[in-house]
Amino acid sequence: FQWSSPPEAIERFKSQEIWFPPPQFYEFCRLCNFSSLRELHKFSSARALEGCERWMPVMLSAADGFIQLLPGDELYPEDPDYTGEKKIIMSTEKKVEELMKEGGIFHRVVIKNINNLAIYVNIQAKYKHINPLMINCDNSDYSSRL
Repeated sequence: FQWSSPPEAIERFKSQEIWFPPPQFYEFCRLCNFSSLRELHKFSSARALEGCERWMPVMLSAADGFIQLLPGDELYPEDPDYTGEKKIIMSTEKKVEELMKEGGIFHRVVIKNINNLAIYVNIQAKYKHINPLMINCDNSDYSSRL
């Protein structure tokens, strides 16, 4: 066990010292918005009564990776499969870079491999929440249209 700040944990993830799944990576990127636990507590107390949203990431398989689509993303389905019963599989022959260059409204986690994740968000968070910092574990830059 080792205590790490969110930025330290992300750096350790990037250097492959540790691993955590995409939802935790997303949350660490959100926590990077706060410089102290006191600041996080102040934020969470202020927005606690605003409500929340049920999320279900939808996986899009691309030719060279995956994209976890989140609510608000232009590719997110109208009626996501919250239970897994429909077994919907979204896939494309396009590469991740093509999908990113074609897109304009992002709320997604790009997964090139198990240790290469990137967060892209340019939507307004609902319920006075806060978006994650857009952190990329490789040198790809798909932010030209953000």
